[in-house]
Amino acid sequence: MLAAIGPSFIGYGPFTMPCQTKHPSHSRFLPVCEFPSFLPKEVDNIKDPFARKLASRIERVPVQGSFLNGSIMSSCVKPMVQSETNPLVLLHGFDSSCLEWRYTLPLLEEAGLETWAVDILGWGFSDLTRLPSCGVASKRDHLYQFWNTYIKRPMTLVGPSLGAAVAIDFVSSYPEAVDKLILIDASCYAEGTGDLAKLPRILAYAGVYLLKSIPLRLYATSLAFNGLPVDTCRDWTNIGRLHCLLPWWEDATVDFMISGGYNVVAQIEHVKQKTLILWGENDQIIDKKLAVRLHSEVPNAILRQIPECGHIPHVEKPNAVSKLIVEFIEQNARQSIYAPSSSL
Repeated sequence: MLAAIGPSFIGYGPFTMPCQTKHPSHSRFLPVCEFPSFLPKEVDNIKDPFARKLASRIERVPVQGSFLNGSIMSSCVKPMVQSETNPLVLLHGFDSSCLEWRYTLPLLEEAGLETWAVDILGWGFSDLTRLPSCGVASKRDHLYQFWNTYIKRPMTLVGPSLGAAVAIDFVSSYPEAVDKLILIDASCYAEGTGDLAKLPRILAYAGVYLLKSIPLRLYATSLAFNGLPVDTCRDWTNIGRLHCLLPWWEDATVDFMISGGYNVVAQIEHVKQKTLILWGENDQIIDKKLAVRLHSEVPNAILRQIPECGHIPHVEKPNAVSKLIVEFIEQNARQSIYAPSSSL
């Protein structure tokens, strides 16, 4: 739900330059971008040049699954780089979008990593005109069908905030699809949506309307980051709520709320993949004691804390996050190369 983010310059496939920055050193000059027609028109009001560049790269691709009779045109950012190493797949947090990655994704691509950013079913910019179920099972099935259709290789799956619960739930059902796991300020100890699941629909819709409101989003954005200037806070709030302006957002969010949400506490200790846990030391949303708990419960995990950073490090400290991700992937790749082969 907090502020969103994302990246980049070049389209997938034939070389294209969707954005050209007139004067990147001056905030008055915005990148001239050609945005996809399915984005809300308010995307034109966003000032952050990295968000504008990433928004211009968002595509919709068909994904079929049991969650809907037919296919869903699902939003994502495809990689600019093809790599021999396993691809990196970036999820986002609760009620957010792939725009969360506008700062970090370009750095990962510069490091030569094949990087996808994928919108979780029910959030982001997918076409939900024919609204599917947006509960946990549908979100899991949608992500699997996306992976099975377009990626088809074991991936390094990255889950920030509630996206960590999405990742843990996914890897518990499809361990063959995930080679490594990266969890960022993980929200994985909440036991679902709690009493919100019992609300009458009329009250659920009232709550969701409040969730979209600018004052609440401004407060959440200021809480998520350390000392954010007012103008930046306002712009990041507009980025974070852009997907809420799609006509099906309220229905999809209420459906998730009353479905019960994520409860992955019992699954954490069964995660077998090598796992990197990143945590902002100044996170005001999730107690960093839970980082220590998560580190102790995931069998094969390392923990790295990011100083002077709040709840969304990949927005606030993209250089640190990209460096730690690249080091984690490269270190494990070297270990795989030099590991002795077993003979039958």
